[in-house]
Amino acid sequence: MFGRAVGRLLRDRTGNVLMMAAASMPVLVGAAGLATDTVQWTLWKRQIQRQADSAALAGAYAVAQGFSASDSATSDINRMSLVNLTQTPTIENAPTTGSYAGNSKAVRVVLQTSAELPFSKILGVKAPVIYGEATAAVVGSGDYCVVALEKTSAVGITLQGNATVNLGCGIATNSRASNAVYAGGSSTVTATPVAAVGGLTSSSNYVSPTTLLPYSIPVLDPYASLPTPTASDLSGCGGNANVQPNNSKSISPGCYKNFNVKGTLNMAPGVYFIDSTTFDIGSQAVVNGTGVTIILTSSNAANNPSSIANVNINGGATLNLKAPTDLSDPYHGVLFYQDRRALDSGTNTINGNASSVLQGAFYFPGQALSFSGTSGMTTDCVKMVGKRVTFIGNSNIVNQCKDTGVDKFTATLVKLVG
Repeated sequence: MFGRAVGRLLRDRTGNVLMMAAASMPVLVGAAGLATDTVQWTLWKRQIQRQADSAALAGAYAVAQGFSASDSATSDINRMSLVNLTQTPTIENAPTTGSYAGNSKAVRVVLQTSAELPFSKILGVKAPVIYGEATAAVVGSGDYCVVALEKTSAVGITLQGNATVNLGCGIATNSRASNAVYAGGSSTVTATPVAAVGGLTSSSNYVSPTTLLPYSIPVLDPYASLPTPTASDLSGCGGNANVQPNNSKSISPGCYKNFNVKGTLNMAPGVYFIDSTTFDIGSQAVVNGTGVTIILTSSNAANNPSSIANVNINGGATLNLKAPTDLSDPYHGVLFYQDRRALDSGTNTINGNASSVLQGAFYFPGQALSFSGTSGMTTDCVKMVGKRVTFIGNSNIVNQCKDTGVDKFTATLVKLVG
């Protein structure tokens, strides 16, 4: 009987599974633990990459605004702190490797972390070194022809009434308003892109293919390098450019104390300084000038900026005005330039009839600019920079500026490039 019992026990296999399970348990536990550690390493990889992306963008935004890329990127790394870094971050402006190597407008950030985890340590698996690397750069975001330098929450660009604005380029404002560009009434706007530091509200007034770029970085003053008028520019100023109706007059470059035109005025090529008066053009006036720059200033601008000259051009006037095209001229491409010391207390009005021809830039950095075009005006290359800009009438500005000497305004965009 004992022999038969032993035989049955030897032939019984019902405990094999339990024994096999017990034998394989360390392997199963180890595999599960290693899988858990792998998930953790994967999470760290995503977090460190996110941290590198954010730091690179912070550095590039700093470069775009003239600040230290290293300081901004370091501050962002410390603020986010998603993982414990095991190596001092690498922050390069310009990068030493990659497609943007040597580019001073690019910022490269490399982060590193490594840490042992319990299960992988038991199994003898060495902790991997996890890297996060990103490159961000300041790049152009389009060709602009209207820039409003307003930095407050006031609306930067306004399109109202029956204004039809087809610019053939983009418009941008530094306004921080929730809706920094207002397109209202029956106005229609075709401009790509429309950019603002603040917000932008979609509207049926924007005609395809207009695109909106809210919360963009500020646009730099494209004419910040123009020289500020000096007292020597206005030395002996006493010119008179008054013209009565049905009369005509020809003038040469120089400084003028009086500028009230109701007849026909012919302006020779050159620079005209308008001292403490209004460049006033009446409804029946005709003004001709090729290669001219009109500078609105005051001999007492430093002590009394409210005395700086401004512009008032009536809608019935016929204008045939073109800026200089010679690139050696410091005012090339600039038709009107108001002294940047002017107080924000007035609006410069530029209108014209269907026979008018305008070519050049209108630069009013300290005051508002109001433009009311008329259907049929020739405005093949017109650019505008003002504290604020308002469009009232039809303004079909083609902006085909080839060989005109009128510089392009290129706004900037910060984005990840690697």
